[in-house]
Parts: sequence; structure tokens; C-alpha cells
Amino acid sequence: MRRPTSGLRTSRLLVLAVAFAAAATTAGPAAAKSRPDAAGCAVSVPYRAGEDGYDTFRIPAALRTRSGAVLAFAEGRVGGAGDTGNIDVVVKRSTDGGCTWGPLSVVAAGDGDTRGNPAPVVDPRTGRVVLLTSYNSGQVSEAQIMRGEVTAEQSRRVFAQTSRDDGRSFSRPRDITADVKPGHWRWYATGPGHAIALTRGPHAGRLVVPANHSSAPPAGSSDTGQEAKYYGAHALYSDDGGRNWELGFVEDAYEGVNNANESLAAQLPDGRLYFSARDQHGPSAGNRLDSYSSDGGESLDRPYQVQPTLNDVPIVQASVLQLAGRRGGLLFSGPSVPTARRAMAVWRSDDSGRTFEKALTVSELPAAYSDLVQVEGRTVGLLYETGDTGTYERIEFRRYAVRELGES
Repeated sequence: MRRPTSGLRTSRLLVLAVAFAAAATTAGPAAAKSRPDAAGCAVSVPYRAGEDGYDTFRIPAALRTRSGAVLAFAEGRVGGAGDTGNIDVVVKRSTDGGCTWGPLSVVAAGDGDTRGNPAPVVDPRTGRVVLLTSYNSGQVSEAQIMRGEVTAEQSRRVFAQTSRDDGRSFSRPRDITADVKPGHWRWYATGPGHAIALTRGPHAGRLVVPANHSSAPPAGSSDTGQEAKYYGAHALYSDDGGRNWELGFVEDAYEGVNNANESLAAQLPDGRLYFSARDQHGPSAGNRLDSYSSDGGESLDRPYQVQPTLNDVPIVQASVLQLAGRRGGLLFSGPSVPTARRAMAVWRSDDSGRTFEKALTVSELPAAYSDLVQVEGRTVGLLYETGDTGTYERIEFRRYAVRELGES
């Protein structure tokens, strides 16, 4: 005679249900890794002050590789949060869209000197990651460099590196200063933030790195203490995957009103380049400047001008990103309090940068430098400096669906 099985079947179902519930509550990172949009994956923290042997992490730059991995670059500052001293360029790699991060890797070691301003880009022809960074002696400051009080060896120099394995490792830094820095320039900084590879037009495949510099005052000038007046933006570009570099446009009016400084770029749907720059203590009524280039960064269509619809942004680095797709808009990220580095926000432009509207406020907490990256087709990542009580306590990565950023 067959024994009744209903009670046994019910017990087994109860056991399975309990096991499933336990697995769901303990899955944590594994669940996030398999489901990038799962709860808990909206925010991750690749860098936190005091970890991995560094006092502070600053200057974020984000990049999506050809395989879909996300690279989060930063400066690892050993002795403190200041811009001078022993500073490495470091990177962490994510294979799940920025939900979790692998171990820290040193890309360019300072060894007592200052390496920073990471500007990464993927070469569309080969898939290699090309990285430009800046260097100066750890014993000198930006102010000393701008006043011309340092030797050529101590001053700012430019280096290029390449990764052939999707960002897992990089070649040794290669000095390209002689190709892209005229002798009368003093300060020099790449980016910081992602560079761009042109995808359309006669210069498709070109790598373009926005940068800034300062020039020595004219001979006989009485502009002592006015070094910021001689800040200017420029671009450098490579048409052979980063092996050789040339100077593109040079914004060298030095009129002291609009002082273009840290800058990023995006390629618009019509093929033009949009450049957005920090205005470094210029007396003009605004902290953001912008311009366009119709020839792949070799010249500007007009001088840098104040972008009045971004007047909420303080004096700080910021990021721009052109979304892919026919309806993709131009995004801008930065703090949104004119007089303080706090309240990180994202703006959107649907008219190629002529006007911007705020799409969302990320947080009301302190915030400073940032970088935007399109993680996948409908998801955007924001890598930015923030903290609960201070601006540089951690570097967070936040994911947003493009519909959250104003796309209909």
C-alpha cells in the first residue's frame, strides 16, 4: 500500500522556502553582481580615505572598456589631502557595471613625486586603454611652478601609458612633454577626467585630450602675483592610437577675464566637439566656460565664453558626457552651490550645450570633482568626491537609468 505523501511534500516545500529566503537575505554582493539593477547596487564606494595605504583619494576619472568593464582612476595621496607631495595614479576595475570593485592597482607610482590628473580613453581601433597623466616634483607647488621658480625637471610634464589587457595592467609612463608643451608654458594639466575618441566625421578614430596650461607673463610685465591671469585651455590629440601626440587648439588670449582651466570634452551628434572648462578666478560673471570645435580639436569655433545656465556651479572641475542614441542628450555634472563645493548634481542639455537644465540633485552633502561614464546602453555612472562632513572622505560611484536624467 502506498504511504500518504502530502505531508512530506509540504515539509519539503517549507524547507525550500526557508532556504530560498535565507539565500536572498545573505546574497549581498553576489546578487548585485548577477543583477546589476538589484537593490543595493545604485551606490558603491571604490575609494575611501585611509584605505590601501593612502591618506586621501582625489581626482576621479571613469572609463568603460571595450569588454564592458568600468575603470575608476584616482590620485592616491600618501601624506595628506594636498595637491603636492607623494601621489600615485591608481585604478580599480569593475566587471559588473560599478556594483563591486576589484583590488587597487598602482598605474603610475609617484615615488615621492606627484603624478596625477588621469585622462583615460579607449582607442576605438584596437580597444587599448590609453592614459595621459601629469607630473611634477613632489617638492614644489603649483604656485611655484606658475611663478617660474622651478627647474625644467621639477616642473610639470606629460606622460602617456597604454593597457593591452582591458585595464588590468599598464605600460610604464612615457614622457611626451616635448611634443605637447611649449617652452614658455609653466603649469600643465591633463583633464582631469575621461578623454574622448572621435566616432564620426573626417577625424574618426582620433583621440582628443582636453588640457590646460599657464604661460609666463610677457617680458617686462608688472603682473607679479597675477599668475592666474595667464591660465589657458588647450587640447592634444593622436591619430595613431596614442603613439604620437600633437597640440591642437591653444586658448591663449590671457586677457584675465575668462581663465579657462580644468576641462573635459564631448563629441556632439553633429560631429562637433563641445569643450567645458572651469573659470579660474576670472572676473566674468560665471564659473563655467565653454566652446566648440568643428575640426576635431585643432581649433576653436569661438573663444571660450561663460555658460550662464550653469551659474550654480562653483569654481571646480566638472564633467560632460554625450549620451549615445538618437535621443541622447549632453550631460554635465558638478556641485550645485555657487559658493561651496557641495550638493552634487547632474544637468542635461538637449540643444548641444547652448542651455542646460538641472536633471537631478544627487546629494546635499559636500562634493567636488566628478566624472560621467555611460556604463551600458541605458545606464550612466557618476564617479565623484564626497563625504558626510568633508569633501574628500570617499569617492562614490552612482548608477542612474537615463530616464532619471530627463530622457523621455
